[in-house]
Amino acid sequence: MSELRGINALWRRELKRFIRDRSRLISSVITPVLWLVIFGGGLGTTLSTAGFNYTQFLLPGIIAQTLLFTSIFLGISVIWDRQFGFMKEILVAPIGRISIFAGKMFGVATAAIIQGIIVIVLGTIIGVPLTFIAVGLAIPLMIIITIGLTCIGLIIASLMNSLESFGTIVTFVNLPMFFLSGALFPLTNLPTWIKWAFYINPLTYGVDALRTVMISGWHSFIPLYYDILIICIFDVAVVIIGTYLFSKRQ
Repeated sequence: MSELRGINALWRRELKRFIRDRSRLISSVITPVLWLVIFGGGLGTTLSTAGFNYTQFLLPGIIAQTLLFTSIFLGISVIWDRQFGFMKEILVAPIGRISIFAGKMFGVATAAIIQGIIVIVLGTIIGVPLTFIAVGLAIPLMIIITIGLTCIGLIIASLMNSLESFGTIVTFVNLPMFFLSGALFPLTNLPTWIKWAFYINPLTYGVDALRTVMISGWHSFIPLYYDILIICIFDVAVVIIGTYLFSKRQ
């Protein structure tokens, strides 16, 4: 029971920290709108998206982008806690390090999912057609996508000693994962040698899964069950790596 209470306490702490950060909440609204309006309107007439409206095509990609950036960046809380001494207090508490990792992971993942849901709401406001079934299927996918991405952020934070080094590595990880995920354009017409860069990117399968369930009539080149399988395998791998590094590093 003490482990569960510890996980719950850390989960609530991470969530409160996110909610109290007004600037991040505001940016979570403004940034996706800019992407959807500027890219959706500007590139919609030049990109072929299998007959679908480009903004409709883009929305799942922007949701994935939001999950990616939020999940990985919020891993910085590990470094903050270490620098301000809170991590030492947690480590002497009657709770295992795996539970500490789990509490932080669930807290950061919840914050990212909230931002993803905000993007869905904004998408409907600007006119992207979505059904309740599509949203209901998208949210579980967002959860499994976010777990793996959150662990990446926590892994990076476990290995870094300063905020500056964390920010540098996160930028190096975030941008390639986003641009090589198919979030902004379909992969069907790309050269084969470039496609391999997309295939080894776990976010590619998250974007594809979201697009499959959110766009009625969308025919993906990857089966949905395969997307989910790859995401789950990735989640298990980074959870194991993350808990090991966190336990050894702290």
